[in-house]
Amino acid sequence: MESIELGSATTSHSAAKDSVPMTVVVIGTGYVGLPAAILLARAGHEVIGVDINENIVRAINDGVLHINEQKLQAIMDEPQVRANLRAQSEPCEAEAFIIAVPTPLDERKKVADLSMVKEAVCAIVPYLRTGNLILLESTVPPLTCREVVTPLLEESGLTVGHNLHLAHCPERILPGDVFHEIVHNDRIIGAVDEKTRDMAAELYATFAKGELLKTDDITAEFSKLMENTYRDVNVALANELAAVAETLGINVQEAIGMANRHPRVRILDPGIGVGGHCIPIDPWFIKEVDPANSRLIFTARLVNDEMPDRIASRIRRAVRTISEPRIVAVGAAYKSDTEDTRESPALVIVDRLREDGYQVDHYDPLVEGMHFPSTLAEACRDADCLALLVEHESVRTEFDATSASIEAAMRHPIVLRF
Repeated sequence: MESIELGSATTSHSAAKDSVPMTVVVIGTGYVGLPAAILLARAGHEVIGVDINENIVRAINDGVLHINEQKLQAIMDEPQVRANLRAQSEPCEAEAFIIAVPTPLDERKKVADLSMVKEAVCAIVPYLRTGNLILLESTVPPLTCREVVTPLLEESGLTVGHNLHLAHCPERILPGDVFHEIVHNDRIIGAVDEKTRDMAAELYATFAKGELLKTDDITAEFSKLMENTYRDVNVALANELAAVAETLGINVQEAIGMANRHPRVRILDPGIGVGGHCIPIDPWFIKEVDPANSRLIFTARLVNDEMPDRIASRIRRAVRTISEPRIVAVGAAYKSDTEDTRESPALVIVDRLREDGYQVDHYDPLVEGMHFPSTLAEACRDADCLALLVEHESVRTEFDATSASIEAAMRHPIVLRF
C-alpha cells in the first residue's frame, strides 16, 4: 500500500453541490450510525441502515427515532429522508459502506473488543465490488485499519488502496447535540491513498459543513484517541487535586478558582468520575498499542476509575452515625443534561452502596423509569442523606429554589453535592 507523508490537508465543499447520489449501507444504527444515515438520506443518497436489533429496524422503517434527539427526529420526518432511508437486518450491495458499531473495552484485559467491527466487516465482504468505499467510523486502536480490517476486506479478492477504498473517519458527536456536532465539527479523514481520501471527503461534504482534514489512517485513528485522552488526563488532574484538598481540609473549588485566574491555567472541575462511551475507554486503546510510553495515560485512568469508590466512601462517612440510613441519590446519567447512562460512575456509586447493605433510592428526571415520584422534596421525605451525583440543570434549579423544604422533609438534612 502507498505510504504518505504525515500531516493533514483540508478540502472544500464545492464538490458537494455536484456530487452524484450514491447507495450507502450503514452498519450499526445507534448514536453514531443513525444520525449519519439520516443526513446522508437528506442529502439525496439512497441509504440502507443495517442493525441486528429487529426493534431498531422496525422503528427506523416506521420513522421513529430511537435516540433522544429532537432536531434529528424533525429531519427524519422530512419526506426526502423517509423516501431515501430504509432499514434491514442484513447488508446488501452498495457503492459505499459505513461501519459505525460499538468498540467496547474488554474489562478484564483492558483492550479493545473489536468483535463487532470484525463481524460488520465480514458481513459486507460478500457484497463488495470493485471501486467500493468503506468508511470505518468506530473508534479503534491505531493500526486497526491496516492489521485487522484490511485483511478481512481483502478476503473479497479485492485490494485495499487499489480497487477497494478504506478510510477511517472517526465520529465526533456529543449526545444531546448530535445534529449540530455531526454537521459543524471538523472531520478527520484517514486513508492510505489520496483517491480514497478524496472519495470519502466528497461523500461527507454532502452534509458536513466543518473542515474535512485529510491524513493517513494511523494518524486518524490516533488523533481520535488523543481527543478523549486529553479530556481524561485533565479530569484526573482535577480529581487528584480534589483528593489533596480534602486531605488538607480546604475548599478545592475555591483553590481551583484562584489558580484559574492565571492567564495560562484552566483546571477543570472535579467530579464523581468519568463516563460515557468514549473518555473512559479510548485511553486504554493507546496503552494497548504502546504501554511503555503511556504511563501518564494509564495513571489518569486509574485515578478516574477509582473515583466512584471514593465518592461512595464519602457518602458512607456522612451517614456513619445513623442507624439504617436511607440515602437518596440523584443523577444516573454519565454527565449532566443527558439521559445517556453508558459507563456512568453514578450507577457504580449506587451499586457500591447497595452492595454494602445501604438503602438507596436512585432518581434521575431525564432517565426513563427513574423520575421523581412528584418533586425532589417528596423524594427526600424521611431520608437521611441526599447525594446529588449528577446535577442536571432542572435538578440544580429545583434544589436551589426548594432547598429549605427539601431539608425540612428529611429526617437528617445531610446534603452532599458533587
